Amino acid sequence: MTNNVPRRQLLKFLGMSILGTSFSSCITSPARAASVNWGYIGKAGPEHWDELSPEFQLCGIGRQQTPIDLQVADVKNVTNHDLLSVNYQPTALHLINNGKTVQVNYQAGSYLKFGQQQFELIQFHFHHFSEHRLNGKSYDMELHLVHRSPNGNLAVVAVFLEAGKFNPTLQIIWDAIPQQQGLETRIEDINIDVSRFLPAKHSFFAYTGSLTTPPCSENVLWCVMETPIEASIAQIAQFSQTFPLNARPLQPLNDRLVMEFI
Repeated sequence: MTNNVPRRQLLKFLGMSILGTSFSSCITSPARAASVNWGYIGKAGPEHWDELSPEFQLCGIGRQQTPIDLQVADVKNVTNHDLLSVNYQPTALHLINNGKTVQVNYQAGSYLKFGQQQFELIQFHFHHFSEHRLNGKSYDMELHLVHRSPNGNLAVVAVFLEAGKFNPTLQIIWDAIPQQQGLETRIEDINIDVSRFLPAKHSFFAYTGSLTTPPCSENVLWCVMETPIEASIAQIAQFSQTFPLNARPLQPLNDRLVMEFI
C-alpha cells in the first residue's frame, strides 16, 4: 500500500468527487425503461447495452465506468475518520421488484456527508454476485445505497455481503419482496433501518465512477466499504432464485484515482 496521499492531491480528489451528474440524467424514466429491453444475458446483456439505445452510449465509450476491481496495493491511503459520516433513520418499508433487483425506497430524512457535501438516501438495492471485487475477490452479493445531493449529484455506498450468519434485517425485506414486477409495496407498520447494513469498521475505498445499469451515467461518487457483512447461505439462495445474475462485469480503471480512507 502506498504512503499517505499529499493534501493537495486529496483536495483535488474531493473536488472531482462532487462534480456529480444530474439525477434526472442518471435514471431512465419508467416509460423509457419499459421501452428498452436491457438485461444481464444474451443480446440484451452488458456487452450490448451501448447498442440498445443512443442514451446508453456511455456504457460502451465511458472512461469512468463502474464496477472496478479494487486492488489495495494500487490505491492511495488516507487517514481521515471524519470525511464520511452517515445519519440514517428507520423508515416504513416501501419496496419494489423492478425486474432487475429488489429496490427499497427510503423516506426523506436520512443522509450521508462526504467532506462538506450532503447527500440524501433515496433508495437501496442488491446485486448477485458482487459487482465490485476486492483484490480480485468476488463476494456473494453487493448492496448499493443510492444518495442524491440537493443539486442532483449522486453518491453510492456499496457494501459486500458474504455467506455467514443469518441476517434478520435482510429477512424483513426478503419476506416482503413483491412477486409482481413494477408495483411498489408499502408496508407502513414494518420499519427498516439501513444503518444495520453497515459494517462495524467504516474503512472504505472512494473513486469517481458511474451507474452500473443503463444509461451508465458518470461522475458518480462511489464509497465501497472494505469490510463485508454477513447473510446466511439460505438468504443468498433466496435472492438468487428470483435474480440469478444481476451484476455488471468489471470495467477498466483507466487513469482514475482510487483512495482508501481508514
